[in-house]
Amino acid sequence: MELTLSDIAYSLDTVWVLLSAFLVFFMQAGFALVEAGFTRSKNAVNILMKNFSDFLIASIAFFAVGYALMFGSGNGFVGWTGFALSGAEREGLPVMAFFLFQLVFAGTSATILSGAMAERTKFSTYLLISLCMTALIYPVVGHWAWGGGWLAERGFVDFAGSGVVHAVGGIAGLVGTLLLGPRIGAFDQDPSVHRGHNIMLAGLGVFILWFGWFGFNPGSQIAASGVQNADAISLIAVNTNLAAAAGALCALFLTWATTRTPDPGMLLNGALAGLVAITAGCAAVTPASALIIGIIGGMTMVAATSGLRTMRIDDPVGAVPVHGAAGICGVLCVGLFATDGGLLMGGGTALLQTQALGIAAITTWTAGACGILFALLRGTVGLRVSPAEEIHGLDRAEHDIAAYVWEESPSLTDSSSIHLGSIPVKKVTQPAMMH
Repeated sequence: MELTLSDIAYSLDTVWVLLSAFLVFFMQAGFALVEAGFTRSKNAVNILMKNFSDFLIASIAFFAVGYALMFGSGNGFVGWTGFALSGAEREGLPVMAFFLFQLVFAGTSATILSGAMAERTKFSTYLLISLCMTALIYPVVGHWAWGGGWLAERGFVDFAGSGVVHAVGGIAGLVGTLLLGPRIGAFDQDPSVHRGHNIMLAGLGVFILWFGWFGFNPGSQIAASGVQNADAISLIAVNTNLAAAAGALCALFLTWATTRTPDPGMLLNGALAGLVAITAGCAAVTPASALIIGIIGGMTMVAATSGLRTMRIDDPVGAVPVHGAAGICGVLCVGLFATDGGLLMGGGTALLQTQALGIAAITTWTAGACGILFALLRGTVGLRVSPAEEIHGLDRAEHDIAAYVWEESPSLTDSSSIHLGSIPVKKVTQPAMMH
């Protein structure tokens, strides 16, 4: 049988969507590295366990329930057909390919909040949170905007999820850290004890996330065949890259000017804030506007980070400023910079009002649902580990293992040296403090 042009287009679109899904899946590794690098070494394994488990739970929960609530037939609030993909259909694309692409987005939204709640959340409780996020909380918002729900009917624009994915994760993280409270000693006079243990891991993680974003945003076109789709994904990719670079440079120079130090952590989070901010409007703005949106995202992240510190809200990795604040900012920027309907592009205020309504609804639903969920968990199974476990480190307390194993050399009775792996390292004895 000869392939028709429609057959070729169908195959090309399918491969494109699957490739994009694979890139977004790889972002889970990026999140794990960023969170581990920005937290202390005694909790690195716990970070990996949470990020790994997020996707395991999301795979099953979104398959069984979440996809139906998000894309099933129903009403403007929620869908109720297609549970376990039974009877699910998708025009122009295999439903299995579309499901996999949406699944990795659900996993991303759930894993964002783990950073804000890092270093003091019970692992067993976190698994329940991940289940509820991917089966209910995220899919309901997704239905409103992407599943034919009431926001979509009003013309709400969130192309790849600044609000649906990132703001949901960031707002959930904010609720979680408020109910958890800060880590022990997080706001002592010497905050250096809570600094991340490996900026190199965090940097590698941001590179992976940036790379994965080329699946996250261009992949949301859900097609690659034809001139229009080719032009669209090319524009989206360029806008994505420009916003990331602008956000990183903005955060770097802004903090450099105020603290006299080029802060690598703010540089990395600035890139992520730029990526988050452009995600909503990446298909609707010009490259020049993408640069401005990236700058706004970086500025928003820096301001939100400072605000959290002032309010003594402890977010170990900056998940709330990066995903929550920059995500909200990105949704609103569509109403300002969209070539079709943006206020600054001569389109009036109608789109901006719709975007503001959408983000208000997303914030209200996410904060309310997560507030109820976390309060119930705190009152039943418990939300936070004990002070002793937190001080000891969750790697040992929760998983009986450590990411970095230091052992005393069995051949030395005076313990004058220690071994890191098989390499002996001389231990320096400090003189006793004089009192």
